Amino acid sequence: MAAQTVAVSTDPSADAEAVDLGPASGLSCRECGERFELGPIFACASCFGPLEVAYDLPSGSPEELKKRIEAGPASIWRYAPLLPVPADVAEKPNLNPGWTKLVQADNLARELGVEQGKLFVKDDSGNPTHSFKDRVVAQATEAARAFGFTTLSCSSTGNLAGAVGAAAARAGFRSCVFIPHDLEQGKVVMAAVYGGELVGIEGNYDDVNRFCSELIGDPLGEGWGFVNVNLRPYYGEGSKTLAYEICEQLGWRLPDQLVVPIASGSQFTKIDKGLQELIKLGLVEDKPYKLFGAQAEGCSPVSVAYKGGHDVVRPQKPNTIAKSLAIGNPADGPYVLDIARRTGGAVEDVNDEQVVDAIKLLARTEGIFAETAGGVTVGVTKKLIEAGLIDPSLTTVVLNTGDGLKTLDAVADTSQATATIRPSLDAFRAAGLATS
Repeated sequence: MAAQTVAVSTDPSADAEAVDLGPASGLSCRECGERFELGPIFACASCFGPLEVAYDLPSGSPEELKKRIEAGPASIWRYAPLLPVPADVAEKPNLNPGWTKLVQADNLARELGVEQGKLFVKDDSGNPTHSFKDRVVAQATEAARAFGFTTLSCSSTGNLAGAVGAAAARAGFRSCVFIPHDLEQGKVVMAAVYGGELVGIEGNYDDVNRFCSELIGDPLGEGWGFVNVNLRPYYGEGSKTLAYEICEQLGWRLPDQLVVPIASGSQFTKIDKGLQELIKLGLVEDKPYKLFGAQAEGCSPVSVAYKGGHDVVRPQKPNTIAKSLAIGNPADGPYVLDIARRTGGAVEDVNDEQVVDAIKLLARTEGIFAETAGGVTVGVTKKLIEAGLIDPSLTTVVLNTGDGLKTLDAVADTSQATATIRPSLDAFRAAGLATS
């Protein structure tokens, strides 16, 4: 277990009174249940299982809590009573992500054979750096403040690097982020423009992540908050806000079916955690729901394990255009399998050609230009409907986690000008573009 020299102790017996992370009461091992004080640790000292945030959640009337949430800011901070953040978080310098659109996708529904009014796209491309990563980074930034870090860092497949750079610039942290050397140029530029340090590592994401784990254990890493490593328990909680928003935007109702992209698997597991918390608090009616995971065929270790009936996720070497999902050894893979099976969902994958087709389908039907991860979720949704695994008569929410402007190369060859003509009506007619 790696720990840092920071303002608070990681000793479970230490006094953590100085740490104000709202309703967060400690850290709990997902495997053995051992409890730890709040601190920059991410693995259990006893069994090396992953740690996650435990809470003293609000008690009292669900209706009063709903009113409190609804009166809050149009950002993830409306849910501050349910997150590991101080009560005054909205007043601090941050990017205020969240409260993105839930689009009723009736045109896409017609194409896929889904009942009208039943298909929705949660479009997280509307976040400040145009991906859902702003949610998780905002959470990790508050933990970094609490623990006295001076540098924000991460290992990233692209979107996270940009989100960390932007959040650090806004909050007054130094940033230094690490990426695979061959990322899409749009994501490289977006990560670099915020003025922090951007370091390309020769290799894939798993190589980058291993390097960052080594840096955390070295004196060179003192004072560094790696949002998805030593701050991972807090970082992951940002994904719960997707579940909160979807249910609130549906009129405080659980969706029947959700399709979620899988990279590390953290988003998938935390959406389930968020739904369970809403049920526990009485904010939504308790009813069954199904969670479906979506992967690209060229990096589909969780899908392969699910379809093979296995409990162990065997690592793969990624080879897909969906680079934001290209994590060959997903940390939360086994937990994804458990949740998919427990809820009656599934994990499926699509090939690169299907990803591109799905990007263009969503753009053509709903005017939403998704990055490749969104193409994966839409493509998998189509495949699951055709296989009879998604019920077209039930409320289904599909996640688009990023903006297509970040992955232009995926569709550039097949998305060009219809014609190039001289500036005259005769030329327009000759090109066969005039309508009768």
